[in-house]
Amino acid sequence: MPDTLTRERRSELLAAATHEEIVPLAERLLADGAVPEPTVVKAPETGMVMLQVREPVEEIRFYLGEVLVTECSVDLDGTPGWCMRSGDDRVAALAGALLDAAAAAELPATAEIDALCAAVAERLARADAAEWAEVTATTVKFEELT
Repeated sequence: MPDTLTRERRSELLAAATHEEIVPLAERLLADGAVPEPTVVKAPETGMVMLQVREPVEEIRFYLGEVLVTECSVDLDGTPGWCMRSGDDRVAALAGALLDAAAAAELPATAEIDALCAAVAERLARADAAEWAEVTATTVKFEELT
C-alpha cells in the first residue's frame, strides 16, 4: 500500500472494515483523547441506494437493484468526516465517519487509522485471491488440433 492513502481509498477501506475492526479503534482514540469529541452533522441513518453494475461483454451499465446502507457525517474541529457502509450498523458508520475526519485532519492517530486500512486491504486482497483460485479451477483450456 502507498505511504499516503487517498481520501477515497481510505473511505472505501473504512466502509469495508468489520464492526470488530473499526469500532474498538474509534472508541479507544476517543477515550485516550487522541481524537477530540466530534460534532455529529448527520446522525447515522439507514437507507437504500441503487447498485449499478457493468455487463462484462458489451460493458453496458445497468441497475441491479437496491442495497441497504448506513450513512453518517461528523465534524471534527472544522474537518468533515463521512462514512457510508452497507448494512444497518449505525455504530460502525459513526466510527467510520470519525476515523475519516481524524485522518483528513492529519491528527497523530492517522498512523493507526492507516494501519487499520492496510489490514483491511490485505484481508480483501486475500479474499479476492481465494475467490480467483476457486474460479481458475473451472477454466476450460482448449487444445488446437492440427
